[in-house]
Amino acid sequence: MYRTIPINPVLPGKARSSVLVIYTGGTLGMVYDRQHDQLVPFDFEQVLDRVPEIHRLDFEITVAVLNEILDSSNMKPATWINLARIIRDNYRSYDSFVILHGTDTMAYTASALSFLLEGLNKPVILTGAQLPIGVARSDARENFITALEIAAAQEQGHPIVPEVCIYFNSLLLRGNRAKKKESVHFNAFHSENYPHLAMAGVNIEYNTPFIRAYVPESPLIVHEDMATQVIVMPLFPGISPPIVRAILGIPGLRGLVLESYGAGNAPTETWFLNALESAIGRGLVILNVSQCDGGRVTQGRYQTSKQLDAIGVLSGSDMTVEAAITKLMFLLANESDPERLKKRLTEPICGEMSA
Repeated sequence: MYRTIPINPVLPGKARSSVLVIYTGGTLGMVYDRQHDQLVPFDFEQVLDRVPEIHRLDFEITVAVLNEILDSSNMKPATWINLARIIRDNYRSYDSFVILHGTDTMAYTASALSFLLEGLNKPVILTGAQLPIGVARSDARENFITALEIAAAQEQGHPIVPEVCIYFNSLLLRGNRAKKKESVHFNAFHSENYPHLAMAGVNIEYNTPFIRAYVPESPLIVHEDMATQVIVMPLFPGISPPIVRAILGIPGLRGLVLESYGAGNAPTETWFLNALESAIGRGLVILNVSQCDGGRVTQGRYQTSKQLDAIGVLSGSDMTVEAAITKLMFLLANESDPERLKKRLTEPICGEMSA
C-alpha cells in the first residue's frame, strides 16, 4: 500500500514532535527528466537534497509514499478511505500528518477526510504546489516547509490546529471550507465563507477563535464507507426537461447536489419542480448549494426557492460544492435512517457549514 522513508533533520536534542508525511502524487513531488523531456516523481529519499531547509527543523519526519502515485484528477473515494486508514494505523505513532496532494482535487480530499476522521484531535495538513519542486521558481518548498511547521506546532503540549486543513501560499484554511480558485497563480485556494486559520509571514499568526478546539482524550473513529451513487447538477439558463430527466433517472442514483443560483434560487417552471418532486418521492436526496463562492443558500427567502423548500429539497447553507458532495457521499453510506440523514445534512458535522 505504501513504503516509508525516515527523514532525519539534524537534531541538537530530543525531537519536539513527529510528523508523518503522506505523498499521494501531484505537482509538488515532480522533477524534470531531461532525458525523456517530461516531469517524473522524484525519489523522496533525496528530499533533503531538494529541500535542504528540512535540516533546520527540530522534529522527526517520516515520509509514506503510496505504491500508486496519482495525479489528483484520478483521485477516488477509495483513495480517501485508504488515506483515512493510513492515518488511523499511524495515529498513536505520530503527533501530526501532512498530505502532499495535487491541487485540482485537494479540496475534495480535505472535505472527505474531515468527515471520515471523526473525533480527529491531531493536525492533518494538505498541501501541494503550482510548480514542481524541481523548478527554480517553485512554490513547493515554502508550502511544504510551512505545512510541516504548522503540523508540528504545539502549545502547552497540545496541537495548535487539531483538524483537517489546507495550507497554500501563506494561508491555512479549514479543509472543508476551501476551494481551488486559481490554476496559474500561487494563491490557488480561498475560503469565502470562513476566515483563514493562520497566516504565514515572518511569523505564523494563528486565528485562534476560528480553529477547532483541542478535545482531550477524544477517540478517533475512522469511517470506511463512501457512497458513489451521487451527482452534481449545476443550473443554467435554458436547462431543458430531457437533461434534467436524464440526470434524475440515472439508475441507482441516491443523492444529488443542486448548484442553484444566488441564495438558492431555481426555475419555477412546473416541469422542473415536478421532476424534482417525483425524484424525491422515489427516495432521491437533493441538497441545494449556491453556485456563488461566497454567501449562502437561504431557501424560502425568494419565491423562486420557496417551492424547493415545499417539495423537500434540503438547504446546504454556505457549504462548498466539494464539502456538499463528500458529505452526501459520507452520510448516504453511514446513515440508514432517512430522517436522521436529512437532519445531519442540514446541520454542521465538523465545521463544514454555518449553524
